[in-house]
Amino acid sequence: GGIGQPLCLLMAQNPHVKELCVFDLTLAMVPAEGVAADLSHLEKKSKVVGYALDKDDKPVDKLGECLTGCDLVLVPAGMPRKPGMTRADLLGVNAGIAKNIVEACAKFCPDAVVGLIVNPVNSVVPAMGELYKKKGLDPTKIVGVTTLDVVRANKFVSEATNTPVEAVAVPVVGGHAGETILPLFSQVEAMKSYPADKLEQMDKRVQDAGTEVVNAKNGKGSATLSMAYAGARLGKAVLAGLSGEKVEEYAYVGSSITELPYFASKVVFGKKGVEKVLPLPDNLSDYEKTRLEALKLQLKGEIEAGLKYAEENSLA
Repeated sequence: GGIGQPLCLLMAQNPHVKELCVFDLTLAMVPAEGVAADLSHLEKKSKVVGYALDKDDKPVDKLGECLTGCDLVLVPAGMPRKPGMTRADLLGVNAGIAKNIVEACAKFCPDAVVGLIVNPVNSVVPAMGELYKKKGLDPTKIVGVTTLDVVRANKFVSEATNTPVEAVAVPVVGGHAGETILPLFSQVEAMKSYPADKLEQMDKRVQDAGTEVVNAKNGKGSATLSMAYAGARLGKAVLAGLSGEKVEEYAYVGSSITELPYFASKVVFGKKGVEKVLPLPDNLSDYEKTRLEALKLQLKGEIEAGLKYAEENSLA
């Protein structure tokens, strides 16, 4: 798909990847085996293998060879939101798609970190985390990929303040949709001299950046390349952690740093995946404190929708 192909290209270049398994449905425009053959010619050490299922096949029955032995599974899947669809409609469709893959991971690679790029992330991740818990598995293995919000915030701040992007690190916390996305500009040196009256505008741009891409693509797609880049950034952190380093990265995970059971913040990846969820800074600006309280109300409802899905469903 639009995210899957560039994500595979980037992951094939990661020095920690020994084998890359490429999976898609047989109805995909480009067969998974073709993508794998193409990537297998890169002068990198990773072996690349393609797997495909018919749309009526169940991954839990057919993906044993693909998933067995995996340490990291990145899942860019699901339908995009169509005009007139509510978030509840989207959750109904995409939670089922995510569940099929997560069910197969639970069976064939239960210790793997599962990075979900499935909208609505705010609801799908809690749903899958709770299904893992119901199955007796470790729910911290389920990770929502929110790095794109960080990537965008870093780039926008770099451009607005004329600061090298390598010197910018914007913490982005909360969730991964609209107003639940909260960039903490108060923690960024480059933003100290940024006009206060423009801060809200910058905050809004980070929240609505996905729409910027959708509009520029004129209805012919959404953010795929930048999402693949952000997914590979998360993948890099997870794999470095599994290989013995302690790596900090942003992700949406089961959390106790607020009163909400799931929250996006900086986490430490290590040999077991998510090893620690780091607390929020205690010196937020008044604007950020107000925004945080407002986003928690919205995020709470979206998490509850995911928990309800998990109550009504179980993994095979």
